[in-house]
Amino acid sequence: MYKVTFNNKNRDFFDALKSSVDQYFQSTGNRKTGNWKLYLKTAVLVPGAIALYVLLLSVPMHWAIALPICGVLGFCLATIGFNVMHDACHGSYSRRSWVNDFWGLSNNALGGNAFLWKLKHNIVHHTYTNIDGIDDDINNMPFMRECETQPWKPMHRYQGYYMFFLYGLTSLFIFFVDFIKYFQKKVYTTPLKPMSFKEHMIFWISKVVCVVVYGVIPISILGWGPWLIGFLVMNFVMGLTLAVVFQLAHVVEHAEFTSAGMEPVKIENEWAIHQIKTTANFAADNPIVTWCLGGLNFQIEHHLFPRVSHIHYPEISRIVKETCEQFGLRYNYFPTMSGAVASHFRIMNDLGKRP
Repeated sequence: MYKVTFNNKNRDFFDALKSSVDQYFQSTGNRKTGNWKLYLKTAVLVPGAIALYVLLLSVPMHWAIALPICGVLGFCLATIGFNVMHDACHGSYSRRSWVNDFWGLSNNALGGNAFLWKLKHNIVHHTYTNIDGIDDDINNMPFMRECETQPWKPMHRYQGYYMFFLYGLTSLFIFFVDFIKYFQKKVYTTPLKPMSFKEHMIFWISKVVCVVVYGVIPISILGWGPWLIGFLVMNFVMGLTLAVVFQLAHVVEHAEFTSAGMEPVKIENEWAIHQIKTTANFAADNPIVTWCLGGLNFQIEHHLFPRVSHIHYPEISRIVKETCEQFGLRYNYFPTMSGAVASHFRIMNDLGKRP
């Protein structure tokens, strides 16, 4: 495992920020975990996805109606990932660990695996954000070059265009790549901690359940052709939604990158400042975007306080912004989601040019 350390001996920024955020929760009496707003989202999104699934299998309909519903189902599944799974796997959905564990398994229901995702996302990505060689979220070689330290290939000239097609394959990619991580016992360059017998069973059972629910049952009812087209539409919309939102947080203009190798690397900043420099927010004033994306348009706040539920991010973002101004730190922000997408397109085009 590559060794990267931060200059946490001088953590004046995070100490000041954490003190202000803690004071906010004390003064408001709010819990840091979810409340009725999050639970209402769950009550809407989860039954909504189930209803769409049952509708597609039980009601005969023309393909021109069925395919848009498949797309809506894919988007609904992505929003469950943003709103329910993400908070639960971070332990911020509820104060009760068993509730977090239960809803964290929605990751498995979407085709992933909560155990592997927690290492990949909670530990690796949140600690070593945008560090090439460790952060698996920017490890899409050889198909895409996402930072200057990654080797350039001729195909990268066109990555600004074909990347959206690859993003649409994300959910299918996750399902199969989990097996590589499982058997290699590592996420990119980070070894897995030993899995318990329970986690092994959950891994295999949930993968089989996904094959049955998303494959065997629909094929037996609809036939191979209609199933395949609907399945691809659903997964493309889900994968595109998931991938684009996570890319907008880190692979945009002004977000910084660094790299790690076999030699130990010392980051000159404290961990919290590294998060500020490598992360960006977008569309903070758009309540629809915030609702659908589970507050992941407030990625700066999420990276600084991953165990705080996303429903609090709009409020604490004001505190983060003020503290950044006090310490002379740039707060990366795009007013609109389209502006963030355009920035991602520009940087991917630039990285696609021959160095």
